[in-house]
Amino acid sequence: MTSTPAQPSPVTLDSNGGRRLFAQADELRAAGPAVRVRMPDNVIAWAVTRGDVAKLLLTHPHVSKDARKSWPTHTPGSIPWLYAWVDVVSMFTSDGDDHRRLRQLVGRAFTPGRVEAMRPVLQTIVTDLLDNLDRQDHTGPVDLRAHFSYQIPTRLICDLFGVPSDQRPEMLRVIDSVLATDATAQEAEATKHDLGAAMQKLIDVKRTTPGDDMTSLLLAAHEDNGDRLSHTELISTLILMIGAGSETAVALINAAVRELLTHPDQLAAVLADPARWSDAIEEALRLHPPIMYLPLRYATADIDLGEGVTIQKGNAIIIGFGAHGRDPGIHQDPDVFRIDRADKQHLAFGHGVHYCLGAPLARLEAEVALPALFDRFPRIAMACAPEDLQAQRSFIGNDITALPVALGTSA
Repeated sequence: MTSTPAQPSPVTLDSNGGRRLFAQADELRAAGPAVRVRMPDNVIAWAVTRGDVAKLLLTHPHVSKDARKSWPTHTPGSIPWLYAWVDVVSMFTSDGDDHRRLRQLVGRAFTPGRVEAMRPVLQTIVTDLLDNLDRQDHTGPVDLRAHFSYQIPTRLICDLFGVPSDQRPEMLRVIDSVLATDATAQEAEATKHDLGAAMQKLIDVKRTTPGDDMTSLLLAAHEDNGDRLSHTELISTLILMIGAGSETAVALINAAVRELLTHPDQLAAVLADPARWSDAIEEALRLHPPIMYLPLRYATADIDLGEGVTIQKGNAIIIGFGAHGRDPGIHQDPDVFRIDRADKQHLAFGHGVHYCLGAPLARLEAEVALPALFDRFPRIAMACAPEDLQAQRSFIGNDITALPVALGTSA
């Protein structure tokens, strides 16, 4: 009688970020098409870091986003750090008709025409931030992340959703906290509580003083037709849209700036031909995807991936979206920033029916911010070595905590 070989112990998913994030992805990719990993609170999932396998599972008919229906071992609310990723009820955590209904509702704000209409608003925000930077010391180090790249998307998304100015600091603090995967249990529980409280406070204001903003529109849809958008769905959709709308573009702008500053020949090529900004943006997304692993998906039937790996029904899956762009099976010299690269494909915004609704807006934010920055400060330079930049401590987000630069003489 032949016994089934024991599965190896799960690998602990590293929260150190930065270079370690991608080094571990390489190790997992070499180990198999999917590898069992351990996350905080002993959450076990199959990590996928091979690009072809990721694409397969992202469109697989037996992979679900709905933990309520497809992750039988999970008790909603029992794991605080997973709340914003698993326990909310939004298009992010729904399948089929529920996903289409919720996506269509929010999608009205992100049609191509509406996104393009945000360009002059973005230009005003960017000009204001550049003016503020211009008043600072041009010779000493300035944190470009704090004063520029972080401010652009957060101001825009808070304007879009009508977040009052006095609520913004707390709203953004708690949104930032969601990405931390090394938080203590107490910190994760506090984030879970504060996240719901921040969204409820926004809803309370908009219920009494509605405006021409997305929160008011979502609230009206909820109140006019209760079976279209429940209170839980309303809270969850605000968490999703304000969070995704503020975090992704910050990391994208940071990545593009630091790569261009450390590759002056490529910066010169972009400045000589502004049509090439899109090349720089896509290459930054490939090399430094804003999201590395995105919790969670679930197998609704056994999935045989070959090489002795079968993801069993009910198992959780975590896709390495950020690993795809650095997969040597897809890209030659994947760790090299090269805007001339013919194939810049990536999964920075996902793949399949859950492709990021806000992707065009994130690209537009970078498209407006980057040329304006280099035009205003043509002598801008890094104020530290790239290897000294401090990585965000997360296996979900992929960003840096600060981007010190010397602005140089303005034009």
